Amino acid sequence: MFVSKSRVPQNPIDPVQLRSVFGDNLKKLTARYPSVASLCRELGINRTQFNRYLAAESFPRPDVLHKICTFFEVDARILLEPVDKASEEHDDLFHHPAVRNFLGKTTDPVSLDELPSGFYRFSRPSFVDDNRFVVGTFYVFRIDGRAFVRGFELPEAMNDQGLSISSYNREFRGITLKQEQGLVILAARRGATTCSFSYLARVPSFHNNFWEGYATRTVTESITGQRVVRFVVEHIQGGWREARKITRTAGFCRAEELPGYHARLMRAGHPFR
Repeated sequence: MFVSKSRVPQNPIDPVQLRSVFGDNLKKLTARYPSVASLCRELGINRTQFNRYLAAESFPRPDVLHKICTFFEVDARILLEPVDKASEEHDDLFHHPAVRNFLGKTTDPVSLDELPSGFYRFSRPSFVDDNRFVVGTFYVFRIDGRAFVRGFELPEAMNDQGLSISSYNREFRGITLKQEQGLVILAARRGATTCSFSYLARVPSFHNNFWEGYATRTVTESITGQRVVRFVVEHIQGGWREARKITRTAGFCRAEELPGYHARLMRAGHPFR
């Protein structure tokens, strides 16, 4: 009888090897407990059967495996790969088992269509002066398929806060995260003493190069100033030369001085909701 090669496992899993991986993982997980007997009582698993797992002589039933994984806060990969490797992946906070099914999807790579690499100009109201707006630039770059953001706070803004205006202190970097109808930029200066959280959704335009949304800063409430403001972002067309020319115009301005389409999207004077 003819059997299609596609139906034949090319690398069949060796049950003996799997039992060995699981046994080794279980030994590492139980090493922090002084008594296997008391651990078995907490787990509600027969001591003799548990010893068979440790000795790589047996697999647990699905319900018992679930009990073990829940107790040790690991997942079913302890059957397939060393627990040390799985623990390394838990360092990625968004993919930690506690939140993977809730936040993990947000870290899917932001595509070039969703946010091209290159230079961007942004505008927003000042967080500390209701009569002024901030116009600045940032750069989107990619490493390992992930989109990151890099830019510099305005020297005037740093000076207003009594902070050093050196390039080292003014630099901020951030990550981009996908959302259902847009994207998020989470950014901070060195040390992450404060962060900014910005949401952006694309705006139909001639070059399809504008996004609008809002920017927030992580500070306590005060009588003056704002913590949430409108945010407009423009992908600069024309490459490095055009970006350098626009960067020279960065700074504080009045509403009537905002760049053309930025002013329209900013809707200065209208309440932000």
